[in-house]
Amino acid sequence: MERVELADLSFVGHGLSRPECALAHSSGLIVAPDWTGNGGVSVIFQDGSVKRHLAREPLDTGEALRPNGICLLEGGDLLLAHLGDETGGVYRLRPDGSVQPFLTHLNDEPLPPTNFVTLDIADRVWVTVSTRMRPRAAAYRSDVADGFIVLVEGGDARIVADGLGYTNECMLHPDGERLFVNETFARRLTCFEIDSDGGLSNRKTVAEFGTGTFPDGLAFDADGCAWITSIVSNRVLRVDDTGDVLVLLEDANAEHLNWVENAWSQNAMGRTHLDKAAGRRLRNISNLAFCGEGLRQAVLGCLLGDSLALLDMPVAGARPIHWTFDIAPLISALDTKPAL
Repeated sequence: MERVELADLSFVGHGLSRPECALAHSSGLIVAPDWTGNGGVSVIFQDGSVKRHLAREPLDTGEALRPNGICLLEGGDLLLAHLGDETGGVYRLRPDGSVQPFLTHLNDEPLPPTNFVTLDIADRVWVTVSTRMRPRAAAYRSDVADGFIVLVEGGDARIVADGLGYTNECMLHPDGERLFVNETFARRLTCFEIDSDGGLSNRKTVAEFGTGTFPDGLAFDADGCAWITSIVSNRVLRVDDTGDVLVLLEDANAEHLNWVENAWSQNAMGRTHLDKAAGRRLRNISNLAFCGEGLRQAVLGCLLGDSLALLDMPVAGARPIHWTFDIAPLISALDTKPAL
């Protein structure tokens, strides 16, 4: 499998605000988080135009919504994982711009800043919280493992996995029997078997990553292999079921990478190590979603860019759950909004 050259990348969108997690729909729309104003999402159209779909009002707490992971629902609603400075939770953003809490407390305790949210074919919602530490940067180290995964099913929510090393994106394998999750600062890809009641068991390390790889984004191709994006090193990696890792793309500055690596190895990594983009073209990629005709392209979410990279993929992606959802109410609402 040949590596992708940086010169072969193209970019879509403009004026985006922390588009950490991108997703694509069969209509050709690409949706990404947006931290403008009260927060919401930006939507990129096939003609390259961009429209913002933002919350009409702040959250009940008075904070702006700060979406990290996003999840598209039938009818055009979105679930947004709120990554506040001190608070978290998952909120539902409707096409009319109204926002309702979806999950803000667990066992009567408020959720910490929340990383990711995704839907499965059984209409269950999976939520990740990276850490209970305050500030979150205190968990940018290999010896902290207090992240967890929440399952929301039938109105009930419970922790189904705990003790993870900075829980990031999670995704059901196309076989429907396993849940994979990235542990960013433990630097590994982990999977669980899904029990009949939705519980997770038989935890297994699929792959451990070496110098400069901090796994963040996660998607699957049609062959069931995992595709991982690494922050800092701007790597796109393919991991098969045997744990073999192939680097498809990298945009890393050696000096910057060494600086971050040394800080991580000494348990001294902090926000400054993530808030600088040192790649030539990529700006701290954090997510991958298959898109385009035949799902043969990928769009890369990022922490620090104002547009999104597109690359041609050597294999087709597995079809996302939301790929053919009816999102007409969202599209209709966007028709009334001005383009950026």
